[in-house]
Amino acid sequence: MRVFLTGATGFIGSTIVPELINAGHQVLGLTRSDAGAQSLTAAGAEVHRGNLEDLETLRSGAAKSDGVIHCAFDHSAFGSDFSKFVEVCEKDKRAIEALGDALRESDRPLVITSGTGMGNAVPGQPATEDYFDPNHPNPRKGSEVAGASVAKRGVNASVVRLPQVHDTVKQGLITYAVRVAREKGASAYIGEGLNRWPAAHVLDVAHLYRLALERHEAGSRYNAVAEEGVSMREIAEVIGRGLKVPVVSLSQEEAQAHFGWLAMFAGVDMPASSAITQQRLGWHPTGPGLIADLEQMRWFGA
Repeated sequence: MRVFLTGATGFIGSTIVPELINAGHQVLGLTRSDAGAQSLTAAGAEVHRGNLEDLETLRSGAAKSDGVIHCAFDHSAFGSDFSKFVEVCEKDKRAIEALGDALRESDRPLVITSGTGMGNAVPGQPATEDYFDPNHPNPRKGSEVAGASVAKRGVNASVVRLPQVHDTVKQGLITYAVRVAREKGASAYIGEGLNRWPAAHVLDVAHLYRLALERHEAGSRYNAVAEEGVSMREIAEVIGRGLKVPVVSLSQEEAQAHFGWLAMFAGVDMPASSAITQQRLGWHPTGPGLIADLEQMRWFGA
């Protein structure tokens, strides 16, 4: 299969590229830069120049492919104040709709990306694949709303929902928690720190994207979850040990000053299950756990 991959040079996308190629697929990778083009060529992929704002480029990439994996997301929202998040989510909706335009009335799969939090039906209970609230307060819901919209127009669309995806360099939102701890000189959690975040190693996530693409089951949702929930206290403690800074408990009021925009997530309990995903796809994650990867980080030096 010839696969058009957005986000092909990013943290997850650059891991999906060899996953697809090693399974016998061809990869057409989206990139906007010369450096990205060089890395794709070196990995054995074909280069497709463009970006998420250039909708015609997205359409043309999808049109000349047998399937699409859309894992690009403009992370400019994750800056100092999170003020661009709604704008970035709207951009993702437009990108999904453009990709869908090129795949209408065909069985060619479109695998889009969302977050596991979209599957939280009951507070404190793990998010599941069979639940989605189109009125969810998180603007990230827009990706799944767009996926449902293109599906109504005859697109074979499915969704991979991401937790905190990690290796020994990056760990999703936890990367920003590390940055805050370094800047503030303390690693923090809120209250007792019992709220949980789901996680999965990036290699396992890349494998799941491939399985979802090959299954091309319209309307399916998959949770890329290896660990249902790692407590924020445990995360804060390993960060504290790594940075050699104190670990402290904060009140909700203190959290805003410490975490900044990350405070809106730092105290949220958002466990997630992948039981349905594992059953449907035969996906069984084997990578290191989140804490194990954090323990292997290079905390100091280059």
